[in-house]
Amino acid sequence: MRKTVDPLTTTLLAALGLVWLVLLVAPPAVLLVARQRWLTSVEGAESQMQWDRFRAAMREQAGPQGPVQHKVPKSPEPPLRVWLRDYVWLAVAAWLVLGGTLGLATGLLVVGAVAGRRRDGRRLPSEDQPGRERDHEEQHERDAENAEKR
Repeated sequence: MRKTVDPLTTTLLAALGLVWLVLLVAPPAVLLVARQRWLTSVEGAESQMQWDRFRAAMREQAGPQGPVQHKVPKSPEPPLRVWLRDYVWLAVAAWLVLGGTLGLATGLLVVGAVAGRRRDGRRLPSEDQPGRERDHEEQHERDAENAEKR
């Protein structure tokens, strides 16, 4: 017996694959396009002065006279600059691996749920368990027998 593929399932699978691919590629692409503009904005003198002022304030509050004990950041550069320059590829790789895996698993679950239904909305009988379509009738008969025994 040859199994036929439902056109709705094929269309859904193609649409989910396209959505998955767009969601997998678009965020890293936007990040990489915007990266240069952000790097330009954080490499300016104003950004460095703000970071230096912040480190100086943390240094003042690091002693016992401050209201809270702060740890002074060690980096002489703002963290956003370091991240955009040195670690953006790590973020892209993490997105591709984690986001791709999660999206693929979710898509497969949706396709499996949709493919397991007939057009009229009823569940398909399991192919590896022939004759299981009468289970509900047999259960009803057993329930009636059990009720009589009580």
